[in-house]
Amino acid sequence: MHRQRSLYILAALVFMPVCRLSAQDINDKVELAMKQAVAKAAPSVVQIVTQGGADMVVTGPKGPAFRKALGPTTGVIVGADGYVVSSAFNFINNPTVILVAVPGKAEPLVAKRVATDRARMVTLLKVEATGLPVPAFVPRKELRVGQWAIALGRTLDAKRASPPSVSVGIISALDRIWGRALQTDAKISPVNYGGPVIDIQGRVQGILVPASPRGDGETAGFEWYDSGIGFAIPMEDVFAVLPRLKQGKDLMKGLLGVRLASQDIYGAAPIVSDVVKDSAAAAAGIKAGDLIVEIDGKPVVRMAQILHILGPKYEGDKITLKFKRGNEVIAVNDLELVSSLKQFAHSYLGILPMRDDPKLGVEVRFVFPKSPAEKAGLKAGDRIVKIGQGKTMRPFSGTKSGRDELFDFLNVQSPGTELQLEVVRQDAKDKKTDMLKVTLDRLPGIAKAGQEEIPTKLPEPASHKKALAPLETTNPNIKPPKIDPGKDKPATGFIKRLATAGGKYWIYVPEDYDPNIAHALVVFLHPPGKHGDDDTERFADAWADYCSDNRIILLQPTSDKESGWGPGDMEYVLETVRDVTSRYTIDRQRIVAHGLGVGGQMALYLGFHARDLFRGVATIGAVATQMKDNVAGQRLSFYIAGGDRDPLIKSIAEGRDKLVQRNFPTFYREIPNRGREYFEEAILREMIRWIDCLDRQ
Repeated sequence: MHRQRSLYILAALVFMPVCRLSAQDINDKVELAMKQAVAKAAPSVVQIVTQGGADMVVTGPKGPAFRKALGPTTGVIVGADGYVVSSAFNFINNPTVILVAVPGKAEPLVAKRVATDRARMVTLLKVEATGLPVPAFVPRKELRVGQWAIALGRTLDAKRASPPSVSVGIISALDRIWGRALQTDAKISPVNYGGPVIDIQGRVQGILVPASPRGDGETAGFEWYDSGIGFAIPMEDVFAVLPRLKQGKDLMKGLLGVRLASQDIYGAAPIVSDVVKDSAAAAAGIKAGDLIVEIDGKPVVRMAQILHILGPKYEGDKITLKFKRGNEVIAVNDLELVSSLKQFAHSYLGILPMRDDPKLGVEVRFVFPKSPAEKAGLKAGDRIVKIGQGKTMRPFSGTKSGRDELFDFLNVQSPGTELQLEVVRQDAKDKKTDMLKVTLDRLPGIAKAGQEEIPTKLPEPASHKKALAPLETTNPNIKPPKIDPGKDKPATGFIKRLATAGGKYWIYVPEDYDPNIAHALVVFLHPPGKHGDDDTERFADAWADYCSDNRIILLQPTSDKESGWGPGDMEYVLETVRDVTSRYTIDRQRIVAHGLGVGGQMALYLGFHARDLFRGVATIGAVATQMKDNVAGQRLSFYIAGGDRDPLIKSIAEGRDKLVQRNFPTFYREIPNRGREYFEEAILREMIRWIDCLDRQ
């Protein structure tokens, strides 16, 4: 009781002076404390100016960021002998000259890039100087949600002796971006990327960087800079890797090398669907169907937990891991993470199948010239009834269409694999089969950096017009899926609809729409300002004949934001796609995101982030950035075009090269005497033939 009374008295004594302070007094004291904190950290905050390099880079669906127009950026001294860190974002245009202006120095110092932490996107610079002030930092264990967070920048400091720019907020979350960053609501923008966020005592909490839980690379998260959310790499983590960075070698993110069966990273169990060759997971003996249950002694029941544990780790770091196979739990110790994964390449037989075919097997509609299929002697009209290796021949079961069964089989085969095909020839009256040997190749659009030709003409018909017919099966116990043709024929023509979350979208359906024919779906994402009813109707009119001739449904979601599309619009667009696929017969292998300019950037974003829906991306005047790896079960192809007068054409071509390096089939067209206008007729017709080829096998 005596101890409790003493605590009350102590609390009263502490609280009394505060009660006597006026609101103005409190404000003055907070302001003074912040000024003192800024003054303490300011000598170690430097200005960084870059010269040369690319004129512009593209960062995401919002379109181009004109790098040179951003002006100076910010860095923080981390070594008295001339070491400075900054955000890797500040050097994405590969500048030829980097100048660092240190407070108190009359002239800026020339810096060289030493190395980059590519997991946290922090770059280490070196200038020739000594005696530089190194700031105190806040240990990770002292970081708390709700602490003051003061963001500093040197972008407007022409004299280099003035106080840095200041933005005040709090630490709003810890261990974000899969354990690599703290989150703040202080105002963050490209001008203070690389600068510090400090506490009320002037100690550095972290280095400000753009970051995103959905992407990697220097520009990931840039589109969020004006959203009220900013990220910083804890300074303790920066100092922890300085010795390694000083050796001059980039630090790479540590990777396990598995792909999971579900895209739901928060709800689904982490069941492995695919193991990358020569990866850490392959070394551990993990196989498709295994369930990961523990990493570093921490139980995991969802993918998000795995990302959080592995997020802070680097190439060469070792982990312990447990996975379950059947009833057996297998433990692996000292498993070394790798920095890069062998890029998956889809195999290629070289045929187009007949669509909407309920019969067992795959009828060949078209054989591509010089393909493995042509070399093996396969011809249009032939029906593939079995496929396999040696004596292990696999018949088609009828659990899904023959085309989709063949996709499932080829998706797990590597280019160079030798197979046998059992084929019923079109003209075989006795149904006698031939055995053909074939060696799979890589999909066109990879080998020649996107320059391969698209067939000038494809044979008709493309469909058996039996999309709603029950499938033939080999097992009488297998019941084919029930397909409801619907009582009423869906609406055709130019149709306006409203999304659940607000916003309108337009659908154009050919007047001769037949639900027994699976149609391709083209989702057009307009450039900024071209979302009016007249704009969408004119575009639908221009596509009407193509839609009718090629069995295409055109979907036009609209965005009335001045800046155009952004990542936050993805769910709205996906809602419109799901609406169309629920009302009409859509070929899931030919759903395409298509856009011009900023709309093209959004199409690329959708392609990488919604691969369960999209199989193709077609763009004009857009640059492929923030790419994800190729995935076995989710084929994704690209048709990338740009005018030779477009200022972004060099970046568009570089994006094409990066897609090809990741083994994405990519067809690239540089259009003479054009800027960033929509396709002329010849290119549009070719793109439509590319859509017709998306289900090639």
